[in-house]
Amino acid sequence: MYRNPNVSYVTVSEAIAKMEHYCAYQERCHNDVEDKLKTMRLIPEAKEKIIVHLIEHNFLNEERFAKAFARGKFKIKKWGKKRIVQELKFRKISAYNIKTALKEISEKDYITTFHELAEKRFDSINETDSNKKRKKLTNYLLYRGWEPHLIYEKVNELIG
Repeated sequence: MYRNPNVSYVTVSEAIAKMEHYCAYQERCHNDVEDKLKTMRLIPEAKEKIIVHLIEHNFLNEERFAKAFARGKFKIKKWGKKRIVQELKFRKISAYNIKTALKEISEKDYITTFHELAEKRFDSINETDSNKKRKKLTNYLLYRGWEPHLIYEKVNELIG
């Protein structure tokens, strides 16, 4: 077999150690782990063995990832449920785990955060034309993944 001297090769045990560290550093989903394994140029059987090892030793847990992701994006980035669901689907998280993850966000906190975010953004928009201000606020909140019915109610309350 020809081995390219410019490419570094890793053994399965080295790859397992690297992936354990990768998963311990931050919650990861299966998709993240598969992408990382692709960069290691391993045979499919080795990749499968590593993923099974990570799951068995609780380094990789899709439900735990989804819950942490939902909590973090809501609390830190102030994302709405629509954006969180979209991002979890993009990461190939199951519908069951998405539903479980959304339960991490209390309805009271969700509504409070939405109102605080909308009011803060409304105050920061330097626009005299009320239609332009309405559009900017609406687009901002839609991009963040908040539900349209909440947005239109709030925009009408703030702008009239």
